[in-house]
Amino acid sequence: MASTAMPRRIRPRTFHRSDALLLTACAASSLALTWLIYFRLSPFSGAPGFVILWFAAFVLLYWLSVRELDGRLAANDKAVTALIAGVAATIIGVLAIILGYTIWRGLKAFHIGFFFHDLSSTGPRSIATSGGALHAIVGTLEEVLLAAVISVPLGVMTAVFLNEVGGPLRRPVRMFVDAMSGIPSIVAGLFIYVVFIVGLGLHFSGLMAALALSILMLPTVTRTSEVVLRLVPDGLREASLALGAPEWRTVLNVVLPTARTGIVTAVILGVARVIGETAPLIMTSFGASVMNSNPFHAPQASLPLFVWQLIQQPVAASIDRAWTGAFALILLVLILFVIARVIASRQNRGVRAPAFVDPEKE
Repeated sequence: MASTAMPRRIRPRTFHRSDALLLTACAASSLALTWLIYFRLSPFSGAPGFVILWFAAFVLLYWLSVRELDGRLAANDKAVTALIAGVAATIIGVLAIILGYTIWRGLKAFHIGFFFHDLSSTGPRSIATSGGALHAIVGTLEEVLLAAVISVPLGVMTAVFLNEVGGPLRRPVRMFVDAMSGIPSIVAGLFIYVVFIVGLGLHFSGLMAALALSILMLPTVTRTSEVVLRLVPDGLREASLALGAPEWRTVLNVVLPTARTGIVTAVILGVARVIGETAPLIMTSFGASVMNSNPFHAPQASLPLFVWQLIQQPVAASIDRAWTGAFALILLVLILFVIARVIASRQNRGVRAPAFVDPEKE
């Protein structure tokens, strides 16, 4: 009686030593083959083209090898997994290079006084470690806070209308929000400049910058909040309505508390969308080299504008300060995100199930 070999069991999300050896062999052989074809047998040159061709050859060779061992189904699964992992690694690598280079350049002129002084006592001959960006940090915080105060309530209420209320205006409102998502940032700044500064005769200030930033922040908050509200189970709404609660109270006491963490995420994405914008600030807040803590009067500095103005100066010390300002902007974004996440996690732990009251027992 002929003995039949046991078939090899293949389970998703498993990675054994043989898989690692096969992956390494395919990577090494595709690298050698690509080097031979790219640099020796063809007139091409350059690292980007070589990397792209090598990765394509690696995926193809990996797919052929797995198909011979485990079949077409496993080959398709592992080849797509390798492709997605390679794209993700590329994105993470590019982001790491950008962050690493910014931090490396920013640390050259970094000092503790950078967060406690402005540029009032800094001149063209001053060293890179003189002065600071306190005025720009304060301006950024105030302008982003004002933009959030304007756009977050409007965005959340618009999302509630689109998801909970509806009606014949739902489609036009959604089209308008989608159209706002594609507005260039300089157009928002130009609109505020023409309407408020030129038309109404108002002055450059942090408030004008906040109005421009709120235009850019509003569609991000609205679309993200709408997606979050869709994830709230319909059973919660039905239970609240079945117990006699009106629709507005169901939204206020059931839907919004359930989606609180997601709404905080929407606010974070909105802040990330506008905190690094420079173009709308050029024609709204105008920038300053001294402290101005009043966003409603006179021009005001901000970190993106601080970096943009200093990087254009033909002085090495100013360029170093600009890189330090970019590093400070990264730190500021990181701190704001951590604070928002901590607040969201604490609120999420403190949320209890909605208390429904039977109207007949009242």
